[in-house]
Amino acid sequence: MRWRYIVYIVGALVMFLGFTMVVPLAFGLFYTDQSVRPLLKSMGMTIMAGGVLFLLFRKERTASLNQREGMAIVTVGWTAVGFFGALPFYFADGHWELVDAFFESVSGFTTTGASILANVEALPKGLLLWRSFIQWLGGMGIIVLSIAILPFLGVGGMQLYKAEVPSPVPDKLKPRIRDTAKILWKVYALFSFVQMVLLMLGGMTFFDALCHAFTTMPTGGFSTRNASVAHFDSAYMDFVIIFFMVLAGINFSLHYQLLRGRPLAFWKDRECRFFLGALLVLIAVVSWDVFSAQIYNSIGGAFRYAAFQVVSIVTTTGFATADYETWPALSQHILLACMFLGASAGSTGGGMKCLRIMLCFKYCYKELFSLVHPRAITTIKLGGQTVSEEIMRSVLGFLALYVGLFGLSTIVLAGFGVDFVTAFGAVAATIGNIGPGFGAVGPVENYALIPVPGKWLLIWCMLLGRLEIYTVLILLVPEFWHK
Repeated sequence: MRWRYIVYIVGALVMFLGFTMVVPLAFGLFYTDQSVRPLLKSMGMTIMAGGVLFLLFRKERTASLNQREGMAIVTVGWTAVGFFGALPFYFADGHWELVDAFFESVSGFTTTGASILANVEALPKGLLLWRSFIQWLGGMGIIVLSIAILPFLGVGGMQLYKAEVPSPVPDKLKPRIRDTAKILWKVYALFSFVQMVLLMLGGMTFFDALCHAFTTMPTGGFSTRNASVAHFDSAYMDFVIIFFMVLAGINFSLHYQLLRGRPLAFWKDRECRFFLGALLVLIAVVSWDVFSAQIYNSIGGAFRYAAFQVVSIVTTTGFATADYETWPALSQHILLACMFLGASAGSTGGGMKCLRIMLCFKYCYKELFSLVHPRAITTIKLGGQTVSEEIMRSVLGFLALYVGLFGLSTIVLAGFGVDFVTAFGAVAATIGNIGPGFGAVGPVENYALIPVPGKWLLIWCMLLGRLEIYTVLILLVPEFWHK
């Protein structure tokens, strides 16, 4: 393990992060608010720390990167940017505790959207923008990670895309990844810009529209308002955000194909059909349930709020337009199940991902078929491609680890004095990178009351969920450190 090379790469990431702080700094200067000093101080410290590491180990540059080093860079790099991204909050007026600043930052970069803030609107504009901007940066980082890096590392079934998805997906980590990243950035930035314009046409201010565009495409969910999107009380804005949440939940390689003139790209992809079909069914059931319970007076209103919450949670965005804890039990259980479903692989969404759920269903059916026809030779196929045993082991192992870590984390969080409903909802919402959960961390609450050890545990859950579990846990395996 070439730790000097790993530190060199992480130093470059930290230094880049420091330079990005000029964006919220410019807004702080424009609004002449109290974010200027903490942003300047954080920017200087971040650039200096990253620059020292970058320059100190620049002789370690190499064209090759092995599997273990790639995993270490991903985990250490995301932890480092989470720490330095917390500095603007920590230095801000308001007496932020280190754990709270780190929690807010990691929640941003992992696009979780869980917050410890009781009064979001009290933050100065510069810090509000930084809070949204780190989600935008994190979302793009996830796309590049999941499409360009994880297939090379062999993590969690993403190898399928090497065979199923054409360019821009590279088949290994080579200089061509730069071309991939450029294409993905262009698609990502284009969608963000279009959403911002549409929100402004609906009456949002430029600042609010920019911040919500920064947090929709990465499926982050941070809002500039205490009541989240419900503050605007606009059906137009709700449906604009729903549309872009759905886009964010689809594999970004398919967006690239669509923009290249392949109108059937979504339809030809099995996972995309599964994802969109699941959304339609879930929205229909929840709409009818809340309408039947007379939560809303019209079927149109029921559809509007049900569609927003289902899409928000399935895509793991976490915006809210209603307090779904007041909804009937059936709707609440469906939303809870949505927290585990997740969006498509290759998207900015979290959760288990539709691809893995589909493969799990196929594997279960194969086992049942084998009981009826024990001598039959069967294979699992997806999109005409045979899924290898290696990929199936990886997928099933991921799902087992996901459920196991969820259960263990829930028990540990409850051991810190958190009630069961809150512990269950908080872990489901953080390991799935959703944001709002149930109980004391519901859609109209926050994570401020979680005890300090519990916040550190949930930070760990956010990183586990966002970095696909394997990438983080592999560092705890003793053999990983052996030559």
